[in-house]
Amino acid sequence: MEMEVPIWNSQNSRSCVVLGGQGFVGRSLVLRLLKVGNWIVRIADYAQSFHLDPVDRNDSLICDAISSGRASYHHIDVRDTSLIYKVINGSSTVFYLERSDIQQCDVSLCHAIIVQGARNVTKACRECKVRKLVYNSTADVVFDGSHDIVNVDESFLCHGKVEDALSDLKAQAEAIVLSANNIDGVLTCALRPSNIFGPRDTDLVWFWTRLAKYGLTKIIAGSGDKISDFTYVENVAHANICASEALETQRIFVGGKAFFITNEEPIQFWEFVSMILDGLRCPRPLIKLPVKVARYFLATIKWISIKLEFKKFNHLQISRVFNLSIHNRTFKCTAARDHIGYSPIVTLDEGISLTINSLTHLELESYLTRCGNEKRHSKAHKLLGSGKVAKILLWRDMKITLTWLLVIAFLFYWFLLSERTLISSLAKLLQLVTVILYFCFMAPIKMCLFTKKNQPASWFQNSESMAKDLVTFMTYIWNRAILSTKLLAQGRDWSRCSKILLSVYLGKILMMRSVTGTLGVAMIIAFTMFYVYEQYELQIDALTRVLQRRVKKLMIIENQNGPNVSKTR
Repeated sequence: MEMEVPIWNSQNSRSCVVLGGQGFVGRSLVLRLLKVGNWIVRIADYAQSFHLDPVDRNDSLICDAISSGRASYHHIDVRDTSLIYKVINGSSTVFYLERSDIQQCDVSLCHAIIVQGARNVTKACRECKVRKLVYNSTADVVFDGSHDIVNVDESFLCHGKVEDALSDLKAQAEAIVLSANNIDGVLTCALRPSNIFGPRDTDLVWFWTRLAKYGLTKIIAGSGDKISDFTYVENVAHANICASEALETQRIFVGGKAFFITNEEPIQFWEFVSMILDGLRCPRPLIKLPVKVARYFLATIKWISIKLEFKKFNHLQISRVFNLSIHNRTFKCTAARDHIGYSPIVTLDEGISLTINSLTHLELESYLTRCGNEKRHSKAHKLLGSGKVAKILLWRDMKITLTWLLVIAFLFYWFLLSERTLISSLAKLLQLVTVILYFCFMAPIKMCLFTKKNQPASWFQNSESMAKDLVTFMTYIWNRAILSTKLLAQGRDWSRCSKILLSVYLGKILMMRSVTGTLGVAMIIAFTMFYVYEQYELQIDALTRVLQRRVKKLMIIENQNGPNVSKTR
């Protein structure tokens, strides 16, 4: 959403502090403050410096504001009260958001930052005579991860324990800020946005873009009809400014209160995810799994990743998104609309579009190329020769693949399942072909299902180049076979020798079983295995690399223990 920057009048300027100003919501709030009014903005966060992208238009606006004196950046640690006093002293309003790296902190550190930090900030606001304190909480403080929440207001209380430790800490911090209202002249309120998304999102949208990169967005947990409220990040920034203004004009109705903030456009959770994936040119989730099956599936992935020491899975975030997808979570914004004058300034569709446009620079190039560029061939396509066989087994053309599948299934039944001998089956097949050809070429034209065409004599002639190509190919195959035989006889190609021995051994095992059953299984695998591998190539390759590293590690340990065992003997 584009806005013109207003002319700044320094005489009517107001000073404010944005704690956590380098975070996802904090940065959007800083931009909003610079765009809509005469604010002098002090940006404060834990990082030593403010990271700016010179290509980003919004970051260039912040850079210009810092250069002109309208904005400044300060390092702060909310556990250190002296730093808090130094930053907020002389300001009229403090917007309190979580610091940018809170997701990477452990539980004990989160408690010190969120809960103790809230105590320190409220105390500093009272002593520094700050007039207004707006705390950014979350709608998760009333969600236990087990029950649906449908169109509730601020009077609703959580059924049981809050879903995760981070939300529980936020609930404690919210209570601390609200209880400090109107003490020593400080007016406080809290905002509870639901499922914030937008450019630079490091939580919800980031999670799905990471899954899209690895091709893990094809499964829907449950029925897929659960409804949730989402909030575009600029609407959250707008709500902060509305709350700040309302603390002066509507202090009786706003002070000491919490307000739900949403886009006021409830939508099915999986529809929202699908809209994001559509914009990224990634396939929509299609496979529906029952909730219990999905839980066991996630538990299995967690167990495997722990055993294989695969640290890329954030199990807390996976569990949170999973619980969100299988429950209804909608909220009323009546109180925010009536008392702080909030209404969304960016619609849900506009917010999704802006978010998608901002995600094109993320680490999605490899997956987007695989989804949208048909010229790039997968490993399975190359393994199958990149020809007609690859197109058939990889289901490039549904009609052609189904035709070949039906033909092979018919031949399989005709020769192996019909309980006839090979000679009698072949004779019956030739008889059937003869009857069909006779009917097609001897029947009247009106009875034919297709137009009969007379082929010219040249159609049955083989060109000299075709004959040469055939001879060249046969010569190549013969020479390659002779060379391979010599290498095997001289013991110079052990890799190929091991492959041949393994193939012969597997063939012997399969032939000891039912030949019919073996060929049937092989046919099914041929039409499914390569397709599945192509769809999940990144995941299978990643799992293979992890297993290889694990096997090598076990072999090293075994080799190290081997000499010790021999010495003890």
